[in-house]
Amino acid sequence: MAISLQHNLTSSYFDAANKLYSKKVRRRIVAYVESFDDIAFWRALLAEFENDEFYFQVMLPSSTSLSKGKKMVLMNTLDTDALGRSMIACVDSDYDLLLQGATNVSRKINSNPYIFQTYGYAIESFLCYAESLHEVCVQATLNDRKLMDFPAFMKEYSQIAYPLFLWNIWFYRQRDTNTFPMYDFNTCVRIQDISTRYPERALSEMQQCVSKKVAELERSFPKNVTEVKGLAEELSKLGLTPDTTYLYIQGHHIMDNVVMKLLIPVCTVLRREREAEIKKLAEHNEQFRNELTSYEHSQTNVELMLKKNTGYKSLYLYKWLKEDIAEFMKKTKGKIS
Repeated sequence: MAISLQHNLTSSYFDAANKLYSKKVRRRIVAYVESFDDIAFWRALLAEFENDEFYFQVMLPSSTSLSKGKKMVLMNTLDTDALGRSMIACVDSDYDLLLQGATNVSRKINSNPYIFQTYGYAIESFLCYAESLHEVCVQATLNDRKLMDFPAFMKEYSQIAYPLFLWNIWFYRQRDTNTFPMYDFNTCVRIQDISTRYPERALSEMQQCVSKKVAELERSFPKNVTEVKGLAEELSKLGLTPDTTYLYIQGHHIMDNVVMKLLIPVCTVLRREREAEIKKLAEHNEQFRNELTSYEHSQTNVELMLKKNTGYKSLYLYKWLKEDIAEFMKKTKGKIS
């Protein structure tokens, strides 16, 4: 069974269903997403394009089970024309954008006008957008002091990871997921404990690991070094540059093993600063306790704030995605009747 598990819910089905209603009633466009966690992101994005003629209904791919995931969303579209003007698929790009047709799934995602992808690895890539991380800290701690330059850190992180990432993509393009799998790459580019005073130390440790692995791969595959480096120009057209690598690395890895490693110590320091300020300004112990309690109740878990982050709307990947949906809506307008 595939996307159309219960009622053969193909685009033709939704087109026919739409025709049953008066033209004055808004037409429904069903948007299938991979998981519950993805619904909020796609709902917020698609809502910007709703009008008097169309509205979107964001759904999981199965109406009869809890089955979910990218494969489930695409299962009925690999060999058919199931998607159409009344039904779209919204998925994470993973590596499929960068593979540029090296696999069947990559070819389908990059060519089907009814499949919308994140361009960056996943929704987590948007949530971890470096330019928005300070605001995440402010929301979590209610302290607006810029303790760390997140964009600069993520830029340097990306520059260090970049040469090794090219090797990882090259192997995946050869359909070789065993010689240098994503898991091994992520291990090399994970961040250990970070000092808010000396964050560069964590990057230095990562640099050593990456350099060692790149040297190892160049020794083992000397004939492919030029080809791997040659990927840089092609991938730059997809937005991948030495400065933006983190947006294309596995989203959960970046969130859990890089960004959260930054945010937790930063927010800890910012909270302690605010507590010290309250203690200094309090005129007596009772006022101190009351203000401290009020502040503690106003704080929010930083991981929760990161997952609710919407500060990515200036990110070029998000703009590309909006342009795709705008083009789809332009072509769809007036065709469902």
